[in-house]
Amino acid sequence: MKRIDEILRLKGLKKDTRNTYEFQAYGNRLAEELRDMKHRALYIKLAKTVDRDLLEKAREHCLSSERAVTKGKLFMWKLTQLKNEAKGLKTAAK
Repeated sequence: MKRIDEILRLKGLKKDTRNTYEFQAYGNRLAEELRDMKHRALYIKLAKTVDRDLLEKAREHCLSSERAVTKGKLFMWKLTQLKNEAKGLKTAAK
């Protein structure tokens, strides 16, 4: 089995110096996809602390939206909505 640095070298990919951990890479990618680099630190923190499934659902919703002017706002709104739904399911199960 090959090590990651060998694979990167063979593919000619360079390591991104901003990313030490996977959640940092995900947060940076999320900020780039939403075109909201101003709030990059927020997306990195969300990638570290929030369930990845919720983040992916909110991301897919934003990227599929044609009319959204600011995708960052739409992402945060959808993420809040998904979190509230998840809380509602947890309290209903008790």
